[in-house]
Amino acid sequence: MKTKNIAGFCAATLAFVGFVQAQDLRRVTFIGTLNDYSPSTVSGGPWEMRGEWSLDLLGTANFSADFSMETSDYGITDSTQVDPTNPATRSPHTHHVVMNNVTVSFDTSTCPANKPASTGESMGPSTLQVCIIGGSNVEYSNLTLVYTGPATGHFGTQPIHGVVRKIIAQ
Repeated sequence: MKTKNIAGFCAATLAFVGFVQAQDLRRVTFIGTLNDYSPSTVSGGPWEMRGEWSLDLLGTANFSADFSMETSDYGITDSTQVDPTNPATRSPHTHHVVMNNVTVSFDTSTCPANKPASTGESMGPSTLQVCIIGGSNVEYSNLTLVYTGPATGHFGTQPIHGVVRKIIAQ
């Protein structure tokens, strides 16, 4: 069996870093959390984003993320946005993002760098890039989600960060 060193994987642009057997087509599931903030420049922002995600990889990829968003504590400093005595003014809401049967790319050159460095399926006019990368010590450690298109008005253009908590190879 030939071994192929892969620099990463990208769905819709799903990017993946790892070492895999070229002819070993086992299903691999990645599970993790995302915790980040949008910039204050997006409508209603800055938003806190908290949730869980999973990626099922076997030739193509299926990705889903369920997360909540609400105005961050920073929003409290602007009295027109958040009343600290009224949680409803934080505009809490949820998102369920799903991409099915997405092509996988092994080119991670378009993935955002993790800072500090670690040693999209199209939905209407917006696209989501999902990258799973790592380093020499932890092979699969980080998740980034990057939107392009109209969704950036809500999520921003910066990478949304998460971590890989569990990997299941079947």
